[in-house]
Amino acid sequence: MQPIQSITVVEDVTLISLQDSPADINLISDIFKKISEAGIDVDMISQTPPHSNMPDLCFTVSGDDMGKILEISSQLRALNPGLKLSISNGHCKVSVFGEAMRGCPGVAGKVFAAIAEARADISMITTSEVDISVLVAKADLENTLDALHKVF
Repeated sequence: MQPIQSITVVEDVTLISLQDSPADINLISDIFKKISEAGIDVDMISQTPPHSNMPDLCFTVSGDDMGKILEISSQLRALNPGLKLSISNGHCKVSVFGEAMRGCPGVAGKVFAAIAEARADISMITTSEVDISVLVAKADLENTLDALHKVF
């Protein structure tokens, strides 16, 4: 049984990185509250483990919302003046989905090996028991899809 049911793509994705964000759930809550109040829908979210109590927090939004993020960036920085905000557009989210992935070791290894074969750079990874999503540059999209379709 093939562990993957579908491979989907979302194009025109913007990546927002908040570096040296204090490991403070109240700050994270305030950040996402400001984003919500601006009518921005967040998709992928990833946080690194704290290093000196300062994790990095990354998330994605639609490219259509990049202007709104720029508009509220000063509000986000006001929540913590030391926050380093980086905004990068031109990405695509590629998601590999399959109910059979649950309890099936090795799927992630195959996904990442295929992406390595395509020589694509991954900007972000999020997962669940049944989904692996990667953020790649638009220029790497076709090679990434071709490589994943060969494996799955």
